[in-house]
Amino acid sequence: MATIYPDGWKELESTGAAAREIETLKLLASSLPDDYRIYHGVHWTRIQKGFQLWGEIDFAILSPSGKLLLVEQKSGYLNETAEGLTKTYNNKTKSVASQIGRTFDGVYARLEKFCKGTKPVLESLLYCPDYTVKDMGSAGIAPERIVDNTKREHFPLIIRTILPLDTPATPLAEQIHAFLSDTLNLVPNANAFVGQAHTLYTRLSGGLAEWARRLEFDPFRLRIIGTAGSGKTQLALSVFKDSIAAGKRPLYVCYNRPLADHFNQISPTGGMIAAYHQLCDKIIRSAGIVPDFTQPDAYPKLEAFMCEFKPGEDWLFDEIIIDEGQDFLTEWKDNLLKLLRPDGKAWWLEDPMQKLYRRPDVELLGWVTLRSNTNYRSPQDILNSLTNLIPLPHQIESRSPLTDSDVDIVTYSDTAALIDQTKRAITQCIAKGFQRDMIAVVTFRGRDKSALTAYDKLGPFELISFTGNYDLLGTPIFSKGDILIESVYRFKGQAAPCVILTEIE
Repeated sequence: MATIYPDGWKELESTGAAAREIETLKLLASSLPDDYRIYHGVHWTRIQKGFQLWGEIDFAILSPSGKLLLVEQKSGYLNETAEGLTKTYNNKTKSVASQIGRTFDGVYARLEKFCKGTKPVLESLLYCPDYTVKDMGSAGIAPERIVDNTKREHFPLIIRTILPLDTPATPLAEQIHAFLSDTLNLVPNANAFVGQAHTLYTRLSGGLAEWARRLEFDPFRLRIIGTAGSGKTQLALSVFKDSIAAGKRPLYVCYNRPLADHFNQISPTGGMIAAYHQLCDKIIRSAGIVPDFTQPDAYPKLEAFMCEFKPGEDWLFDEIIIDEGQDFLTEWKDNLLKLLRPDGKAWWLEDPMQKLYRRPDVELLGWVTLRSNTNYRSPQDILNSLTNLIPLPHQIESRSPLTDSDVDIVTYSDTAALIDQTKRAITQCIAKGFQRDMIAVVTFRGRDKSALTAYDKLGPFELISFTGNYDLLGTPIFSKGDILIESVYRFKGQAAPCVILTEIE
């Protein structure tokens, strides 16, 4: 069985075209001998120099001799035109030959610089398992480099013919392996919404989690102003893990309870994680006072208690991470810093563009400020579409290698049309290959004012919604269903592979 990079692919949950690629990966893994190494789902990207050189490939197969085969898989229907084979994505037609050529040239250029003293040997192959090419001569790709539906059963044999095993092994193979595995730094990423704990991401180089933790100053008070997708959650998680690994006691505090619940799911045991008022509740109960949340002044009483609270040893922490700082009040910040040991570190994470409650900015005098306006998470064309629609206070730079994810916009005139269009949007997302548990319907109204959160179904789709209750361990209880529906207030700080924004004026 061939060796697969990265591992964990058997547990990878995929849909649509990605599911077809996993099928192909299983075929190749079982059909190719142990001597082959297969790299899958690789995005070629270069971040540090301020530009990107990328092209997506589905598989790279390396032989012991150091010969590398790039395989581009095109599932579904293809078009045969006068310009060659094309594939339509979201009403946009793209040349298959051009895509393969761009990828080939980009990979070869980088490999040539990486492999010292020896020229890399690259081959390419188009695999279209669902389509039969009628006119191989006009496809724009050499016929011997096309494996269509008629040759599908011979796919592994064709690969072994291109990458014969009777060629002696060379040191070039190890150089290419180092390039593919070490340089691209393929590791899991924790950025997934609630319930998607096994989603595997390709981690982009750079980002807050990589270099913000290298800063040194005393006292350590660092303010991170970062846009959505810049890596604030990854940074918070890394800091939290580092602190626990060093035998210290960290505290992570955010404004939003769902974000605290999400962070608790992806973080190791140790330390403390809470939303601000949740933390106040824990502290006041430790003093023997049980708050009555049926009273309208319950939360002001909590906040007043915290202002007077003098922490003992049980409520001191070595490191405090304050997330969603744009939604905090100044006195909340002061109350939290009382819980920090004199030699402790404080991290303040905020995004002014996610300020839903319009509260005044918190002054952090004497703090070091680090800004990041780079979004690594959202596909480029989604970010471009939004920046064209919404006037932004500053430019957000997209460094995601993902594309072909256009924003679709539909309108509604009344509640009946709203429900109908939202159902239609869900259907379109499923048709594009997303599983139901990968879709989040996010309403721009609160739970009490939304016309949608009263429903447990939208057409055939059963909705997963927060019931307002928690179990004995403090875990939120959701209704059973297929597709998550949340308000923007509760969903803020989380992510999903496919998001439907609805009830937008």
